[in-house]
Amino acid sequence: MRLSRYFLPVLKENPSEAQIVSHRLMLRAGMIKQASAGIYSWLPLGFKVLRKLENIVHEEQVRAGHIPMLMPTLQSADLWRESGRYDDYGQEMLRIKDRHDRDMLYGPTNEELITDIFRAHVGSYKDLPLTLYHIQWKFRDEIRPRFGVMRGREFFMKDGYNFDLTKEDALHAYNRHLVSYLRTYERMGLQAIPMRADGGPIGGDYTHEFLVLAETGESEVFYDSAVTDLTFGDRDIDYDSVEECQAVLEEFTSKYARTDETHDEALFNDIPEDRRRVARGIEVGQIFYFGTKYSEAMNAVVQGPDGKQVPVHMGSHGIGVSRLMGAIIEASHDDKGIIWPEGVTPYHCGIVNLKQGDEEADAACDALYASLTALGLEPLYDDRNERAGGKFATMDLIGLPWRITVGPRGLKNGVVELTSRRTGESEELPPEAAVQKVAEIYAGL
Repeated sequence: MRLSRYFLPVLKENPSEAQIVSHRLMLRAGMIKQASAGIYSWLPLGFKVLRKLENIVHEEQVRAGHIPMLMPTLQSADLWRESGRYDDYGQEMLRIKDRHDRDMLYGPTNEELITDIFRAHVGSYKDLPLTLYHIQWKFRDEIRPRFGVMRGREFFMKDGYNFDLTKEDALHAYNRHLVSYLRTYERMGLQAIPMRADGGPIGGDYTHEFLVLAETGESEVFYDSAVTDLTFGDRDIDYDSVEECQAVLEEFTSKYARTDETHDEALFNDIPEDRRRVARGIEVGQIFYFGTKYSEAMNAVVQGPDGKQVPVHMGSHGIGVSRLMGAIIEASHDDKGIIWPEGVTPYHCGIVNLKQGDEEADAACDALYASLTALGLEPLYDDRNERAGGKFATMDLIGLPWRITVGPRGLKNGVVELTSRRTGESEELPPEAAVQKVAEIYAGL
C-alpha cells in the first residue's frame, strides 16, 4: 500500500478524552473513531489489525478441532426466559422490541442460542464430542464505558461452546481450550496468564481468566512470579490426548495466580516472599465448564449408550478479539507510539523515501516495494511529499516492526537502512539483502 493512496487520519496531539495509552494511540494512529459512547468505527489500519487477530483465533480454534459458524447478534428473549437468565442478567443487556412487540435483545453472549441449535439437531451420544464457535459483534450496555476498546459497549468476541456426554469429556474440552488459548496469545506476542476466576453471570465451578499484566488493567491480580517464566513455544500438542492437554493445564496453573475475586491470602502467603507479586491485569479471555446448567434448563439431551436420555455437559470459552488490540498496545509501546509484534502487525515493513521526486530514490523504493510484495509480504510505502521527520514520526506512531529508509546518500554507497522499531537499532544493507532479511524474519510466523 502506498501511503499517498491510503486513508490514515493520524493526529498530532493527544485526544483529551483518552485516559490510557492504548486508547490514546489508537485514536492518534487513525485506527478508530468514536461513533457514540463505547462504540467505535474501525478505520482501515485498525480494521486490518482486527482481521489479523481474528484470523489467528480462527486458525488455532480449527487446529484444536473446533468448528466455526455464525449466530445472529439479535436474539429472542424467549430463549433467555427459558434458561432463567433474562431477568437475572442485569442492565448490561440491551432489551428491545420489534415491530410486532416481541421482546428481543442484542446478545451479550450465546449460551442459550447455541443450546437451542444443539437440541434441534443432535440427539445421540454418537454425535459427541462437539465444539462450535463463532466470532461476532456483541453488546453490553456498560454503565460507564471507558478506556476505548478495552471497556466498550460494542465489542468483537470469539465465543465457543462444547457439548460432551460426561463431565470427564467436558473437562478435556476445557483443557483443550486452555492449550489453544495459550498458543493463540503467544502467536500475538502476548503473555496471557491463566488465573483462577469467578464464574459471574455465566456460572460454573471451573473457570480461568487469561490476563495480560499492565498498569492500566482493571483487575487486581495476585501471582507467583514463576508463572511469568512459562512459555508455550512451538510444542506440538495432540489435542485428542487427554494426558497431553491435562499436563499443559497443570504446568500453567500449578503456580498461584488469581484475580481479586478468588484471591486466598493464606495460600498466597505460602509462596516465598521474593516471588509474591501484586499487579494489575487486563482480561483477554475466559474459559468455563458449567456442567448441565443450560442443558437441563433447556432440555438439551441425547440418548446415552444405555438408551436413556441424559443432559449434555457444556462449557463456554471466550476471547475478546477487539479488546486484544488494546491489550497488545498496553503491553507493547513507547513514548513514540505503538510497537506491533510481528505476528499481528498491519503491514510487515515500512518504506520511507527521504527524497520523494528524486529519480534514483523513487526507483529504489518502487523496486523494494515490488520485491517485498512478490515474496508475499505487505509493505507500507510512505511516498508522500512530506519532510523526513514527519514520515519517521508517522512510522513510529503506527508501530510497524521494521522500516527501510531510502535516501540519495545511501544509494550512492549501494545501501539502504533497515531499522527495528522495538530496539531502534539500524544497519545498512544492500536493498536486496534488506528485503531478504525482512522475509526471513516473517518466514517462521
